[in-house]
Amino acid sequence: MLRYLTVPVTAFAQNCSVIWCDRTNDAAVVDPGGDLPRLRAAVARLGVRLRAIWLTHAHIDHAGATGTLSREDALPVIGPHPGDQFWIDALPQQSQMFGFPRAEPFTPTRWLADGDTVTIGDETLQVRHCPGHTPGHVVFHSTGAKRCFVGDVLFAGSIGRTDFPGGNHDQLIDSIVERLWPMGDDTVFIPGHGPEGTFGEERRHNPYVGGT
Repeated sequence: MLRYLTVPVTAFAQNCSVIWCDRTNDAAVVDPGGDLPRLRAAVARLGVRLRAIWLTHAHIDHAGATGTLSREDALPVIGPHPGDQFWIDALPQQSQMFGFPRAEPFTPTRWLADGDTVTIGDETLQVRHCPGHTPGHVVFHSTGAKRCFVGDVLFAGSIGRTDFPGGNHDQLIDSIVERLWPMGDDTVFIPGHGPEGTFGEERRHNPYVGGT
């Protein structure tokens, strides 16, 4: 069975997720933006083994500690989509701009594309490319657990910003309507910031995409 724990990190309270297979105790960490001591403490409490880093996108609050964690723990970096290469290249500038510790550079071990899958232990999640917040943004969907880790595509009552370089509002709305809604109203989404919600609730009541 897929299990997960949300660990808020950085001054932006980014929802880093530790996802693990409860049979094997193998785990992946989604979007390690920073605060590695806090993240490592959570992993130790859970008693799981980190096997990979999965990235939804490469903004500093989601990817800032990726290089360090990958190097120190010899973890492969899976994702995002190649459209975010320029954000990875700009991580040092992002860290300086937003007052983060300097981000170590990294090169993804594996880029992701729409329709790919990622696996941890016995659990396989579907990858959907959902551009709009960033060009290379992806989400990770567990059909069995009815959970989707959506990064900054969708929030409870809101949607991701599109005023950063490479952002596109119409593209973001299309990603939500065409890629997220078909996952089902009862699917719970774990956003990059703030509380969880369901796609059904957002589809009906979110002021940005409600009724779509």
